[in-house]
Parts: sequence; C-alpha cells; structure tokens
Amino acid sequence: MNITAIIVAAGRGTRAGRGTPKQWQPLGDRRVIDHTIRAFATHPDVGHIVVVVNGDDLDHAAGLASDRITVTSGGDTRTQSVRNGLNCAKGASHVLIHDAARPCVSANVISGVIEALRTCLAAAPGLPVSDALWRGSDGLVSSTLERDGLFAAQTPQGFALEAITTAHASYDGIAADDVTVAQASGIAVAITQGCADNLKITTADDFARAARILGSRMDIRCGNGFDVHAFGPGDHVMLCGVKVPHDQGLIGHSDADVGLHTLADAIYGALAMGDIGQHFPPSDPQWKGVSSDVFLHHAAELARASGFALSNLDATLICEMPKIGPHAAAMRARVAEITGLDINRISVKATTTERLGFAGRKEGIACMATATVVKP
Repeated sequence: MNITAIIVAAGRGTRAGRGTPKQWQPLGDRRVIDHTIRAFATHPDVGHIVVVVNGDDLDHAAGLASDRITVTSGGDTRTQSVRNGLNCAKGASHVLIHDAARPCVSANVISGVIEALRTCLAAAPGLPVSDALWRGSDGLVSSTLERDGLFAAQTPQGFALEAITTAHASYDGIAADDVTVAQASGIAVAITQGCADNLKITTADDFARAARILGSRMDIRCGNGFDVHAFGPGDHVMLCGVKVPHDQGLIGHSDADVGLHTLADAIYGALAMGDIGQHFPPSDPQWKGVSSDVFLHHAAELARASGFALSNLDATLICEMPKIGPHAAAMRARVAEITGLDINRISVKATTTERLGFAGRKEGIACMATATVVKP
C-alpha cells in the first residue's frame, strides 16, 4: 500500500480557549500539531503527509512543508477541507484522515487501521462505550440509553483513496467525520481497536491530560563512556575541547581529547549505536590528528537524526595533573558549543585516584561520562 496521511488542521477550536486555534497552541516542548505530525512521520507505513490548514494560519504553518509533507489550504467546512486534502494525495492507494487535535494517537492505533485496510475499503478506530448513557433535559435525566453496540469514534479513519474520493464527490452536506461520508456511499467501515489515550483536545482541561499522556511515552535512555590516554611528548593536552598547558601531551590517533572521546561514547551508548571506533576507525588515516570535536558533534547529530534530544552530559576527568578546576567553565562552554546543548545541562569535573594506579603515577588521564537522551 502507498499511504498518505491527511491531517485536518483548518478548524478554529474556540472551545479550547487561549485565543489561538488549539492545533497551534503549545503542548509540552512543541505545538499540538507538531506532535500529531510526528506520530505519522515516524510510522514506517506512512509515505506522505498532507496538512490542511486554514488560510488565516499560513504563518503558523511556515516551515512544515518538506519533501515528505505538503501543506494546503482548507475550506469553509471540515468536509471541504478533507476534499482539498484528498486532491493532494494523488498517487496514494490509501489515505488516513486524522484530526490535528488528536496529538496522542499511537503507532498501534495507526497500524490497526492500516492492517484492516488490507482487506477492507474503509476502517476506523472506535472505543466501546462503557459508561451508562443518559438523555437529559433542563439539567435532569430524562431517560437512559442502551450502550450495547455503541462506540466512541476516533481517527485516523482510513480508506482506499478512490473509494473515499468518489464518496466525497457524491456527498451533499456537512459531515462530522469521513465514516459518515463513506456510509452514505454504501461503503462498509471496519471498526478497529481505539485507545482511551487517543483523546481529541476540545477544552482547556484537555491540554493537561494530553501532556500527561505524551510525557508517559517519553523514551529516556542513558549511556556511559570510559576512555584512557597515556602521556607522551608535548606542551599541552586537549581536554573537553580546551587546550590546557602541561609539560606533556596525550598520545592518540586523533588529538587524544579523552574528555570529548568519552562524551561521544556515552551518547553512542545511549543510542545503542556502538562507539567511536566503529564510526571513526583508528585504522583510517583521515582521522589522524583530527580535532575530537568532530566525534562529539557527530554523536550529537546522530541523536537528533534518530529523534532524540540531548538532555544532559556529565564528564569526570581522572588525573593528578594538570589541574582541571581552572578550566572547567571553559570546557563546559566548549562542549555546549559543539553539541548545541545548554551549558546548564553540561557538567565537567575532576577527581584523583589518591596517587594509586596509572593515573596516580601520572602516566595518563582517564575519563568517565554519562549522557541522557530523550525522545518525546
């Protein structure tokens, strides 16, 4: 299947308050719509994404478009906005139509709809209604309703593109969702497993619940690194990107910056992506004498490319000499510059081995480091 996700983001969302339409409001470290787009962008079966926005919101949508994401304007109604999105899905065999205000949709919910589309023209997630249902009038219960066979509708709602495009072309009126359009055209819609966390942000209170759901899904990983370099001829050592005067240098294939090597290895470890030796083999002459900031920058960028943000870095240099304290602030600043991480999330400190072992005998410098990476 060639699947395009159509994210409908043209509504005004006035019940959510805060002035700005809810899809553009902040939710944790990004906007509601950014979480929604990410859910589909990271799904392995979704090839293309169409984001349908209100014509008044084009400034909010600046920067969303890419080789994989198309941004188009919506219509006066949700139904017309979906039709505009379908017009941008040419070349797809199937579409997933999703409300931008559902940022907590999970990969499992998306996969359930896709799997059903392998044998059905249409499928949509639903939650069986478990609460008792009342009909009310003037603040009083007027009657009770049977809940058997009732489902709370969710999105994404999936369709064979040709079938839903034809259904929309013949539909006259405004539909609450695309299942309504499909049914009016005689298309059978399979019900797939919904999820209580797949809430639609409607009121101001929903933002707090959505933030809790997204926060509980954070992928937090820690990695550690350890490295040692022996002293040799020289008049300085490179430590955490800073040139520190000393009566000896450090021996290594690169510039032997034991601090940056260890920090890079800690990041690689958190990502479960090997170590410096695998990414920059010492047998390769192009890395001879190279500045070690190349290694740390690569590790930081690899984390970002994998969807992780660096949370913090902590390095402990182990040596008798040179003294690290006078240079620690400069080292933190340099690591921040290389990684793009805020300096307040970087720690560089030092200790000795009480003159025990190779470090105590001033034969070299060791370093140990920890890195934390987070995928929202």
